[in-house]
Amino acid sequence: MVENIPPRQVWAALQAEPNAQLVDVRTDAEWTYVGLADLGAAGKQPVLIPWQVFPAMQVNDAFVDHLKQAGFTAEHHIYFLCRSGVRSLAAAQAAQAAGFPHAYNIADGFEGPPDANGHRGQVSGWKADGLPWRQR
Repeated sequence: MVENIPPRQVWAALQAEPNAQLVDVRTDAEWTYVGLADLGAAGKQPVLIPWQVFPAMQVNDAFVDHLKQAGFTAEHHIYFLCRSGVRSLAAAQAAQAAGFPHAYNIADGFEGPPDANGHRGQVSGWKADGLPWRQR
């Protein structure tokens, strides 16, 4: 079972644990136009592996292979991030099934749910929690 971890707790783990890493599973368009978690203060960079392939949004059949190619092992603590926590949950489940036991979902993702005006990034998630991020 994949555990949902609050963004601030993930940020603390990324700073404290050498084997902790963030994998952003959004699309290239989201990385480019919405922004990325800035892990520089933790001495890390997010690993960018899309869970779904834009524009058709079919599941990336090579996702687990890409995790392995990125150097991940069963010892890594991998925190998966998407826009709202849905795709990242599916990615974390696939990672666990593939032999990565320390796969976690970042609760509410990068932007979280929309607010009353339909805008994301204001209610909860990485950005709303005031964690570091940047435009690409």
